[in-house]
Amino acid sequence: MELSNRQEQIIEIVKENGPITGENIAEKLNLTRATLRPDLAILTMAGFLDARPRVGYFYTGKTGTELLTEKIKQFKVYEYQSVPIVVKENASVYDAISTMFLEDVGTLFVVDHNSLLTGVLSRKDLLRASIGNQNLDAIPVHIIMTRMPNITVCYRNDLLIDAARKLIDKQIDGLPVLKESEKGLEIVGRITKTTITKVFVELIMDDHL
Repeated sequence: MELSNRQEQIIEIVKENGPITGENIAEKLNLTRATLRPDLAILTMAGFLDARPRVGYFYTGKTGTELLTEKIKQFKVYEYQSVPIVVKENASVYDAISTMFLEDVGTLFVVDHNSLLTGVLSRKDLLRASIGNQNLDAIPVHIIMTRMPNITVCYRNDLLIDAARKLIDKQIDGLPVLKESEKGLEIVGRITKTTITKVFVELIMDDHL
């Protein structure tokens, strides 16, 4: 995050004199404590400063990059997952292609009658099935899908950075987000490359800091 000149001055004062009270910081800047309160709150919330009751403010010693890294490592999948686009096992390849275009996604998740994940369909899978003179209405998706356990997945409480690493390592567009239930692995969301991109853009634009 980009700091104002006054916030930079506050950090330097705390570096040199910490722990130091808000009143003493205000005195050094010839300002009132009330005027500094928003700046001190921002610096504390962002992690540049820490505050202890009856002691005052002190510098954490962390750079903006370190704080950003720490914040990213705290994000959980469930905070950013979106609604999964699913089709049933007996859906036709034609229906799956229509769903993929209508929903504008690169991956479809295949579920059984209990909404448990059984497979994944990529653009390549559907394109491969479309080649030739086959009747796409007659081919069920369970014939061409990638099946469990050969599917890369993540879980609601996984770290978002770990999900991003899986997307990169496996060179895939999306991950199903799973939750363990009495019946099996239920799909409750999805994480995509677009999800990860949005998170980093929001961070850079200070929407989270």
